[in-house]
Amino acid sequence: MSVTTPGYSLVTGPTSGIGLALAEALAQRGDALLLVGRRHEALQAVAQDLKQRHGVEVQVRACDLAEPAQVTALLEALEREDVAIRLLVNNAGFATSGAFVDQPWSREWQQLQVNVVALTQLCHGIGRRMARTGTGQILNVASVSGFMPGPWMSNYAAGKAYVLNFSEGLREELAPLGVQVSVLCPGTTRSPFFDKAQIDINKAAPPALVMQPADVARVALAGLERNAAVIVPRWTNRVLAFSPRLAPRWLLRKVVGGLYRKVAPGVE
Repeated sequence: MSVTTPGYSLVTGPTSGIGLALAEALAQRGDALLLVGRRHEALQAVAQDLKQRHGVEVQVRACDLAEPAQVTALLEALEREDVAIRLLVNNAGFATSGAFVDQPWSREWQQLQVNVVALTQLCHGIGRRMARTGTGQILNVASVSGFMPGPWMSNYAAGKAYVLNFSEGLREELAPLGVQVSVLCPGTTRSPFFDKAQIDINKAAPPALVMQPADVARVALAGLERNAAVIVPRWTNRVLAFSPRLAPRWLLRKVVGGLYRKVAPGVE
């Protein structure tokens, strides 16, 4: 997509990790940005930095994606104000780790709301507007975890499997209407994501296999430029994404479960 296309690139969860790297890469290529997240002050700090260093327009909207009413209000405001979105990046998400039944249900519900429901609602509201104008692009951030079951991170892996399959289905629906849909499936990436999930990243993967957010963002934008359906950064992650096709499901559950169990807090 040409950077001269009018409208904003909307990025959710842009204050750290992959989301911040994507916002940085988009600003670097000249996109006007609309940053969406929970913390207004953090959004403003990122916006000011990107404006100063890249000379692009950056707007912010505080919205807690874990609150359904706030997501609806955001979409209504964008519609009412006729804010053009040329690229929607659904990046916001988080994980819990450990036994599913030991987690507070409120936290598991929030995870589904942010990782699945809010993402889907934004695709519906903004995707509908893109379809009306016959242009636009959507990038949903899933994970290599979405290619396989994830015992001890069951909710997260299942949610990312939804994002992967939903994105591929939506791609086929919207392609005839001029809207492109891609899904990004990174592997282990150094970011605050792991701290929030109470996972020691040094146990999650060998250091040589851990990617930096800027590298993931670079691969993501290259994939968007060529309208790739599924973007999996680095060949090692592509092997992980393909390997579930080669193993029986019972074995896959055991192997992945064993790996996740080692890094899950409080699991004997």
